[in-house]
Amino acid sequence: MLRKITTVVVSAGLLLGLAGCGGGDASSDDTLTVGATSVPHAEILKFVKDNLADKNGLRLEIREFSNYEQLNPALNDGQLDANYFQHKPYLDESNQKTGQKLTFVAGVHLEPLGVYSKKVTKLADLKQGATVAVPSDPSNEARALKLLADNGVITLKPGAGQNATEKDITGNPKNIKFKPTDAAALPRQLPDVDASVINGNYALEAKLTPAKDALVSEKAEGNPYVNGLVTRPEDADDPQIKKLVDLLRGPEVKKFIEDTYKGSVLPAA
Repeated sequence: MLRKITTVVVSAGLLLGLAGCGGGDASSDDTLTVGATSVPHAEILKFVKDNLADKNGLRLEIREFSNYEQLNPALNDGQLDANYFQHKPYLDESNQKTGQKLTFVAGVHLEPLGVYSKKVTKLADLKQGATVAVPSDPSNEARALKLLADNGVITLKPGAGQNATEKDITGNPKNIKFKPTDAAALPRQLPDVDASVINGNYALEAKLTPAKDALVSEKAEGNPYVNGLVTRPEDADDPQIKKLVDLLRGPEVKKFIEDTYKGSVLPAA
């Protein structure tokens, strides 16, 4: 059974707002409480809540977080029944770091990581000694380095994969300097660096259009960085969780993602 608590205490400024509920108290036992970052995760959940939940017997409460690093602790502590903001490599890294045992239930969408610049229009034009900002969390830093390697900016040693760091760079012909930055701050720093590797959700929040504005983007095929629904292991088979997964991976949500984000967010199913 999904664990519920009667009162949720959050740090001041943690929540941007509550979508679809009236206050800070946890919902009744038959309501599924899901935490999410705003774009596109909370938007997708709101589409489910407004258009699909009632007729499928699902009561859904959405809690929108401004700081994605708080979502796994909130789920682990029982403030949430599930969260929706992360890919499995990030979850694996988080579980290893904290000792938590949260479970990735199902993938929903991919936000292609992209390289953006206010100073060049193609990667080949990066100058010697250029500064490139990358996400500072290990899983997304590795992802950024792989994207740059796939597009000829650097070379990584064989097998670096999802654990790549700057130490795995074996070729850097333009002597690129890397600036690890909190992922949410990358769009704001874009004018101050030569290029920045930005997560799709933060690009969208900054009014960038990944499908149009990115110099290069990740490919969807075989991509391990699909964002999905996460819960505690004891709740992974709960009927409400399964019902939400079915809706998130269903044809209505797929069409909503395709129509709304026009290639900047890609459905996983």
